[in-house]
Amino acid sequence: MKALIFAEHGTAKGLNKSKPGSLTKLLGLSLIERVVLSAKHADITEFLMVTDSEEVKRKLGDGSKYGVEIKYLTISKVKKVLKDDFVILSSSYIFDHRILKQLINHQTGASVLVAVDKTKLSAGDIKILEKNGKVIDIGADIKRSNCVYAGMLRCSPKVFNYMKSLDGKSANAGIMELVTNAAERKDAEIFDINWIETYDSKMRKDIEPWWIYISREDDLATAEQIIIENASKNPSDALACYVHKPIENKLVAFISKYNITPNQITIIVNILAYTATALFFYGYLLIASLITFVVGVVDGLDGKLARVKLKTSKLGSLEHSFDLLFEFSWIIALSCFLFISTRDATPLILCILIITFVSFYRNVYDRFRSATGVSLDDYGGFERKFKRIAGRRNLYNIPILVSILLNVPLYSLFFILFHSAVTAIVYTARAAKHMYDMDRGIVWQR
Repeated sequence: MKALIFAEHGTAKGLNKSKPGSLTKLLGLSLIERVVLSAKHADITEFLMVTDSEEVKRKLGDGSKYGVEIKYLTISKVKKVLKDDFVILSSSYIFDHRILKQLINHQTGASVLVAVDKTKLSAGDIKILEKNGKVIDIGADIKRSNCVYAGMLRCSPKVFNYMKSLDGKSANAGIMELVTNAAERKDAEIFDINWIETYDSKMRKDIEPWWIYISREDDLATAEQIIIENASKNPSDALACYVHKPIENKLVAFISKYNITPNQITIIVNILAYTATALFFYGYLLIASLITFVVGVVDGLDGKLARVKLKTSKLGSLEHSFDLLFEFSWIIALSCFLFISTRDATPLILCILIITFVSFYRNVYDRFRSATGVSLDDYGGFERKFKRIAGRRNLYNIPILVSILLNVPLYSLFFILFHSAVTAIVYTARAAKHMYDMDRGIVWQR
């Protein structure tokens, strides 16, 4: 499916007047780039851009640097190009790509399908009155309304019968006229964004479908908060939840404004991580331990930055495997140092057992999510409490530091072994119980 995007040269009230509104920056990306990349995440790769701005054209080019195809034309020529269903977007609206994806897949017989939000009815939005799924009226100043326009339409080619007078109009004015003409012929239906499933197993939390109309500086600040919060996974352990997350959010908000890529952060993380490994091996235990805490914070930045800048990829999912590798390297290096120092095999035995238990419960965790589509950490009230203290790299770093400060580093391996064994037992028992219940037809309910 193709996307028709209005990227107007005019600047919305309150935004920087020295450049087109669509080139206003938000967390390192212009608004028009965010629209294109969000649509790409909804599997759209062909775009028709309606703009009178040469700056926008220079910025986007032919779209190849984004992995898409972009063509520029006037609204009067669009009819010749669009022969199948398409979506209409605007650079003034940024949005959760799930809305667009569901809008595309929604079944309808109408020529116009309008994304609406029934939970947000605020001043400045385009209001809509709908009844039994049909659009009755639309406008910024209509007296009766029960939802608002959420920034996107899906249209069939028949809609060109309603687009005759769009030349020279602003995007919002043109869209309101288009929908009004379709509604008069009972040919416009709604898609309520609140029909979308909110739970995201990869993010381990509910994410309400979101969108925002950017018309002033305050909207940019609000959008920044929404994007960063929704790019943050629900932390599992207590340290990640209460310490790392707020630090990561502030760092991401800062570094996103610069030309720093997620891959560059991944490289930095691994350099720091294996520096800690070497320091553990050669006996510089305190500085190695402190570096592991730095890694704990910085390690969350690459994935979050990728989501904030809409640069997530399948390749990026391999990051977790590399994280596990350097996590094990710390335990191995510390154990090897203690063995070399004492010639006692106990640290090596503890190391082998720790790696066995951690590998096992990580596999149980992954298999559960693969089989159920839900993170084990979120499956019940007990799991949501236990995840704060379950075996995780961040929590293992604490006993290592404490034991080093007390000059008894071997004790940290005993503690980690106990912690990982308990986690393995609990995860296995709870996963088995829940999967057994599912086999009996008991459906998960949040």
